[in-house]
Amino acid sequence: MKAKIHLIFVALHALSTSRVVWASDPSPLQDFCVADNSSKVLVNGFVCKSMDGVKAEDFFAFGLYKPGNTINKLGSNARAVNVNTIPGLNSLGVSMARIDFIPRGLNPPHTHPRATEILTVLEGELYVGFVTSNIGQTNRLFTNILKKVDVFVFPQGLVHFQFNRGHTRAVAIAALSSQNSGTIIIANVVFGSKTPISDEVLAKAFCVDQKTVDRRQAQFWMDTTISLIGAMTESVHIPRRYSSNEFDLLANFDGLNKKEVNFVENTGDL
Repeated sequence: MKAKIHLIFVALHALSTSRVVWASDPSPLQDFCVADNSSKVLVNGFVCKSMDGVKAEDFFAFGLYKPGNTINKLGSNARAVNVNTIPGLNSLGVSMARIDFIPRGLNPPHTHPRATEILTVLEGELYVGFVTSNIGQTNRLFTNILKKVDVFVFPQGLVHFQFNRGHTRAVAIAALSSQNSGTIIIANVVFGSKTPISDEVLAKAFCVDQKTVDRRQAQFWMDTTISLIGAMTESVHIPRRYSSNEFDLLANFDGLNKKEVNFVENTGDL
């Protein structure tokens, strides 16, 4: 009887500690598993291509030396290199992206549900930050100013952003701990979902009237370019006073000028 109890305890302990493994991409059980994009079999990830059909090109991508197209409302462009770009990344648990910014360009608040991100600035200067979950009923903001070859980490699943506050172009490389990290851009999911969220829900959540929500949803845009990092909205409730740097960030994110940001800050409405 004691032996059975001991075995049950060991099994429960193994299950509890193995969550660390389950929280990230599965570990490879072979040298590599090149994704077979032609397969119709659905698995968590991609089916392996036959070893006989694997080529060096399955582990290769080119073109990141070229600046991304930043002619858009945000002034930024992110090009992902993930399992959809390099089939050989399947099961390896890593990916990357190049992010280009014009002066005052913004990579808007977003999350990666399946990956931690580590960002390195190659050119220029970036104001970056992330917000914690409601630890102790408080969402804490951690920010820093990154210069050339500085590095910053964004923990998995947390809302974060990058903003080029300088007067020259900026370039950064992001490495992510998943072959397919996913990107949830806050403005997109809130104001641009294909089945719109009820304007009554959004009006109450953002402390604005329904007409304001309707106007923002109607004005919502999204560039269909695959490499574009995201679209934007123009409505947010600002509950506190912001620094000049944060003014620029919010005005860029929300399509507002500084007078409008001041108005929202003081009234909670537009």
